[in-house]
Amino acid sequence: MIPSAFDYVRAGTVDEAVAALVAGGEDAKVLGGGQSLIPVLRLRLNNPSLIVDVSTVDEMRSIVDEGSSLLIGAAVTTDAVMKDAGVQADIPLLAITAATVADRAIRHRGTFGGSCAHADPAGDLPTVAQALDAEFVIAGPGGRRTVAAKDFFLDFFTTAVGPDEVLVAVRVPKLGAGWGVNYQKFQRTAQAWAIVGVAAAVKTEGGTITGARIALTNMGATPIRASSVEAALIGGPATIEAIKAASASAADGTKPTSDTHATADFRSHLARVHTARAVAKAAGI
Repeated sequence: MIPSAFDYVRAGTVDEAVAALVAGGEDAKVLGGGQSLIPVLRLRLNNPSLIVDVSTVDEMRSIVDEGSSLLIGAAVTTDAVMKDAGVQADIPLLAITAATVADRAIRHRGTFGGSCAHADPAGDLPTVAQALDAEFVIAGPGGRRTVAAKDFFLDFFTTAVGPDEVLVAVRVPKLGAGWGVNYQKFQRTAQAWAIVGVAAAVKTEGGTITGARIALTNMGATPIRASSVEAALIGGPATIEAIKAASASAADGTKPTSDTHATADFRSHLARVHTARAVAKAAGI
């Protein structure tokens, strides 16, 4: 299909993008890589009066080492995130998860910030942001503000970014030494959305799990931290038996949907199985 007619502005700076959004009103939309927005426009599921293109804003296309964290511009592509040496060394969970996103063509165009701002519950990258307690830097007419991941994802396709605001960057804390990571995803085909996914970061010392960060993909309206699993793992032995026992509560407190791909019960089963697998691999077992 052909999208409805709209006006187009290519912003050169974040301030220009915000000004364009303010002028465009609530019908304006931000375009980064376009891998989420363009299909929606073609299907006429959304008919914005204005598209504000931020794909060439320099500030939003860089990755900055801040010491204890990396500040990743919202317009940095998934491919660039996957291949960045700093991300690979300091936030390996993000790098390996980025490598599982769709196919090469989409990774070369789609952006980290765009995936998070789109907030599809089946998206992989928002889950990593949730697992690692990322922070989102948002610019609007009133200035800039920072929102924690736990407060950023609000509902299906809904975030804390307002209609006159732009997601500028995502600040992701470095894991540090001693952490192992893994991302497990169950999908219909190699390039399909996750039916269920699990992001796991595990720290072990002397055979004991001393740190755990687990988040689930497509087990509710937003990425969900598996807090009960984290609590059960920490202080326990890094053994298959202990990990399976802790992972039994992975679906607790979640609200998976039933659709043509899976029932809610099957998603809950997948969450338990893939949490155990992700944790075990992260722990090096």
